[in-house]
Amino acid sequence: MDDDPYLWLEDVEGEAALDWVAERNAETEAALTADAGFASLKGRLREVLDASDRIPYVVRRGAFLYNFWRDAEHVRGVWRRTTPEQYRKDVPEWEILLDVDALRAAEGEKWVWAGARVRHPAYDRALVCLSRDGGDAFVVREFDLATRTFVDDGFQVGEAKTRIGWIDADTVFVGTDFGPGSLTDSGYPRTVRRWRRGTPLEEAAPVFEAETGDVSAWAWHDSTPGFERDFVARSLDFFRSETYLLTPDDTLVRIDVPDDARAYAHRQYLIVTLKSDWLGHRAGSLLAFGFDAFLAGDRTAEVLFTPDERTALAGHSWTRHHLILETMQDVSARIEVLTPASGRGWERKPLADVPALSAVTVVDTDPDVSDEFFLDVSGFLQPSTLYRGEIGADTEILKQVPARFDTVGLTVEQSFATSRDGTRVPYFVIGPDHTTAGPGPTLLYGYGGFEVSLTPHYGAVTGRAWLERGGTYVIANIRGGGEYGPDWHQAALGAERPRAFEDFAAVAADLVARGITIPAMLGAEGGSNGGLLMGAMLTRYPHLFGAIVSEVPLLDMLRFHKLLAGASWIAEYGDPDDEADRSHLRALSPYHQLAGDEVYPPVLLMTSTRDDRVHPGHARKTAARLRELGHQVLLYENTGGGHAGATDNEQSAYNNALVHTFLWQRLTRTPRPASDAHPASDDG
Repeated sequence: MDDDPYLWLEDVEGEAALDWVAERNAETEAALTADAGFASLKGRLREVLDASDRIPYVVRRGAFLYNFWRDAEHVRGVWRRTTPEQYRKDVPEWEILLDVDALRAAEGEKWVWAGARVRHPAYDRALVCLSRDGGDAFVVREFDLATRTFVDDGFQVGEAKTRIGWIDADTVFVGTDFGPGSLTDSGYPRTVRRWRRGTPLEEAAPVFEAETGDVSAWAWHDSTPGFERDFVARSLDFFRSETYLLTPDDTLVRIDVPDDARAYAHRQYLIVTLKSDWLGHRAGSLLAFGFDAFLAGDRTAEVLFTPDERTALAGHSWTRHHLILETMQDVSARIEVLTPASGRGWERKPLADVPALSAVTVVDTDPDVSDEFFLDVSGFLQPSTLYRGEIGADTEILKQVPARFDTVGLTVEQSFATSRDGTRVPYFVIGPDHTTAGPGPTLLYGYGGFEVSLTPHYGAVTGRAWLERGGTYVIANIRGGGEYGPDWHQAALGAERPRAFEDFAAVAADLVARGITIPAMLGAEGGSNGGLLMGAMLTRYPHLFGAIVSEVPLLDMLRFHKLLAGASWIAEYGDPDDEADRSHLRALSPYHQLAGDEVYPPVLLMTSTRDDRVHPGHARKTAARLRELGHQVLLYENTGGGHAGATDNEQSAYNNALVHTFLWQRLTRTPRPASDAHPASDDG
């Protein structure tokens, strides 16, 4: 399909396109919201999302703990803070800094919270970011934390995909839309400037410039007391970058690591995460160098982590005197503490015992002052518990979430499917014991891209919307993700993308072979890059599924680089303008592989008019093409929401109710015996 008859649907705000979208939305809502269980399901999901006894996760900034919170009363949310002493209470007293609902009402704009950069170490001012209706672009306004008001003559930046950060009380680094030539092909800042208080933004002094074909440029000030430094960087593509030390006279000194490595300074160290082999160290390793020694040419590294075939680095965090290391072994979490020992390398000790098939996340630390840490532990059927501790001292439970759904009769297991090329692909199965329950409605979720790992987590929405009704939920850890480190990701790059598709299909086939489900009762769901995966399942493996949901998806792989942020993903998929890549991209492109003589399962496509990352045209055009070919397809496009699809709990509950109603309708047409179903309950 070289001549695209649906290009007009790429006109995001075009009248004809929006009229067409309104017709599709009406069809979808008529088909799904009239379902007998829709209203009660949406209400139960909203109840979970608004629950007052959720854990208010915090970030420490000086003497206060900061949190952003949404609930039924604060639909768009409040930015607030409290003290550590108050936080220990069941119902802490919070100081409201900014009420986004009140701001929306006062200004008549659909503001959505997009974060804040609080000035360190004074913690007296913030650069508050606000997006319109959930888009990635945002405005910036300086905010006074003492008076809880915006600063009238403070730093302000208009709507753009801005990069901004404090240098000192009166200076920031900023990259934004300065007009023609100031953005990259991906729509991100190409230049970095030093902007002084009281001067016009357009007169800010340039300090660094990237190429138009790069993804972006940015700068930051390391304000660690005693180790103050400035850095600038450019993203060559999504995975490769160059970082420079910016000296006081604005000389650039290259941090000479591989361009696919991640490097940053921490006090006296240069910390490097490898994505390819270097200096005799394996891809996926975590290395520490002396920062000054490295700049002087010394390449002697202390090895903080080395991966193996089953174990990968999941993350790391600093306290004042220690490094907390998070790893995954076959996608299950491990956590330990590393302590530099003078002349003797680094000492290692476990930080906490993590239950099998669970996740552990370092929520926050206090690297400038103390060895405090906040740790979240959860599992598929285990609600989150938030711990606070100090390394070398006792750990206390601060918060625990009550169970949100009935887990009686549910089990969790990990299994492995064998992909087409013999690769073992792990997946998690959560649901009734299939050895006694027999085949039932099953939802298979996947992503498989950008080195993103899908790890165990407590999903209250999935629990209420799917598991309580007797469904089985499956997460596939396919190639393209980061579950086994850089090699697992790189195995599905570019022309090798079908390896990810084959992995997902292998898991689907294994679920049927094991008697967990049958194709007519097996649904598949994925979003963004996972939406591309769903498109591949539709066009390559339609016989394996009874229904497919593709959310905020990439589906036109010959034009993705021309739409919004798409050019930044060329390193993941290939370049449609390069003849060497175009043939495999055409084969990957679900939009171009749709056929009228195939039998496809019913499809639900979800997108957002305000998604300024993945263009809604992908979903729109695919829906139009499927309709033209006579296939079953529904499209729902939220007019707000951005790439997340929703900006408040009401819309999130609505979207989730649409998805799970669609899946339940279509996957239970071959009914399961009533005695085998796990009944829903109203008490959560």
